[in-house]
Amino acid sequence: MNTPVPGRTTNAYYIQAILSFGLASAALAIGIAYLPVSAWVRGFLAVGLLYEITSAFTLAKVIRDRQEDGAIVTRVDQARLDKLLAEHDPFRVDAP
Repeated sequence: MNTPVPGRTTNAYYIQAILSFGLASAALAIGIAYLPVSAWVRGFLAVGLLYEITSAFTLAKVIRDRQEDGAIVTRVDQARLDKLLAEHDPFRVDAP
């Protein structure tokens, strides 16, 4: 039986996220295109849509980078602790 690795996503979840993003973006773009308003308003909304998309990607990257930095610090701290525990010998007697 395959057990999932913590922190890893499946291919199905990855594809679902991509399709969901594409569908939502396309639906909003089509909605903006067919709005009964002037071209200036449509253009403003389209620029707003693009700004929202780039902001979402930037936020996701920042969150990912912060999480990876935390994982690296945790691994370094764990390695230091492992080294200290490996070097510690409670039965060692220091010579006077």
